Amino acid sequence: MKFSPNRRVLAAAITVALALIALPSQAQKKYGPGASDAEIKLGQTMPYSGPASAYGTIGKLHTAYFKMINDAGGINGRKINLISLDDGYSPPKTVEQVRKLVEQDEVLALFQTLGTPSNSAIHKYINAKKVPHLLLATGATKWADPKNFPWTLGFNLSYQAEGSIYAKYLLKNKPNAKVAVLYQNDDFGKDVLKGVKDGLGAAGAKMIVAEATYEVSDPTVDSQMLTLQGSGADTFINITTPKFGAQAVRKAFDSGWKPLHIINNVSASVGSVLVPAGLDKSVGLLTLQYYKDPNDPQWKDDASMLKWRAFMGRYYREGDPKDATNLYAYLTAQTMVHILKQCGNDLTRENVMKQAANIKNLKLPLLLPGMALNTTPTDFFLVKQGQLAKFTGTQWQGFGDVLGTSE
Repeated sequence: MKFSPNRRVLAAAITVALALIALPSQAQKKYGPGASDAEIKLGQTMPYSGPASAYGTIGKLHTAYFKMINDAGGINGRKINLISLDDGYSPPKTVEQVRKLVEQDEVLALFQTLGTPSNSAIHKYINAKKVPHLLLATGATKWADPKNFPWTLGFNLSYQAEGSIYAKYLLKNKPNAKVAVLYQNDDFGKDVLKGVKDGLGAAGAKMIVAEATYEVSDPTVDSQMLTLQGSGADTFINITTPKFGAQAVRKAFDSGWKPLHIINNVSASVGSVLVPAGLDKSVGLLTLQYYKDPNDPQWKDDASMLKWRAFMGRYYREGDPKDATNLYAYLTAQTMVHILKQCGNDLTRENVMKQAANIKNLKLPLLLPGMALNTTPTDFFLVKQGQLAKFTGTQWQGFGDVLGTSE
């Protein structure tokens, strides 16, 4: 059957009419709390004071990064308004500040709230309120539990995965090691330690000859270090936050203890840990990395590193370009911008969470080569790989393959 010209015109008119009917629903803007035509309001807590104040630079960099995004027109014309509040690394204060962000400021989402104990204190509350709790600045394994906590998604390589990789390195390269462990007495420290023990297995766990804990309120870890040294251990796993990481590195050296010294990623910053400890006292340390080290000469002329340094010079001049924590913060801000761009004009809390749980092969140039970020609705582990690195006295030098928990 052939269409007459009139029928063709009618068919075309119907097609256009149907398209026009559908168009408003496709283009319709949807907003949740904290979002509008003009802005996207995010909230976070940071330890600008207290025992983990070295991490405060993360929040400062976020503010600077979002200013750069806003100067370039924002996200689809909307400016990012980050409300960053000090919690002093104190869980009760975190609860108080997050309630303010959710109930008074009515933020669209929480972004990069820092600390395992701090986030643990708000975990149930924020999920009950159905507020996206995104890219947490902590590697606790429990942040990847979409079944029970569908509104919480972390950023870091999980602490258990990190601990497992250290354990597998020891089993392969130093199977007769006598291991001493210092760890923070909270979910953070226990999570890394569990990864170490799981990685060693039942037989390998006998390699651990001594354990010591510290509280974040302790002034020093000097006494714990002397106890661990007295155990006769020839390998030391240092599971600490920056202040105590620096103390442990310095005390081990000054007391004449020369173990194979493994320091966890969150205390591996040259600027905020190794410089205070003493670069000469840090030679030979091992850690795990998943992003480029700004102090490593192999990245000196890398295009992504040049862009990073230009950003620091223009938007965060007071920040230390030697502090890898700042580069980490840059990566997390980039990831948040990616999520918001994916949301398009549907800036509801539900869609923000949906997009965060559907990150596909995101290759940020400052990640280690070959790495990409991925999530699914049933897999909230964003970073899944890392590479071991050794400190030379001036920078971390990666060695071996990029590893995951299965290797």
